[in-house]
Amino acid sequence: MDHIAPQPAVPTVLYTPDGTPYYTHHTPPAPLALYQPPTPLPAPVHYPGPVGYLPAPIAPAPLPAPVAVPARDPWPARLLAGGIGIGAGGLGLGFLLQTLAAATTGLGLLLAALGVLYLLKNSGGGGRGGGGAVNVSVNVTNRNR
Repeated sequence: MDHIAPQPAVPTVLYTPDGTPYYTHHTPPAPLALYQPPTPLPAPVHYPGPVGYLPAPIAPAPLPAPVAVPARDPWPARLLAGGIGIGAGGLGLGFLLQTLAAATTGLGLLLAALGVLYLLKNSGGGGRGGGGAVNVSVNVTNRNR
């Protein structure tokens, strides 16, 4: 038994009229034709009209409506922008809370200092309420003389 691998079919080589080869695996349905660029249209000839006659201006041709091209979804850019936005928001919130804590601490210390000043001014000392000047008169007599 002879085991010979099947050989691939040799592609057909065809040539264009200028001698360029091209390869095909089947016969084309029609002979290939060379591309010929279109010839430019002749420039329009403008004939002068009667004196005093002005032709109406030619309106430009309307542009075709833009076709929405399905773009690739930039998900890495959206993830990066979201991460930066969340990080910046968290940083801003941290600064806001730190500033708020510093402000309330400062206000608390100022209120405590004012309270101490009020108590020093309005208390007579000694634990007695209602201070003020007190007139004291002391009479001492010595009976042993």
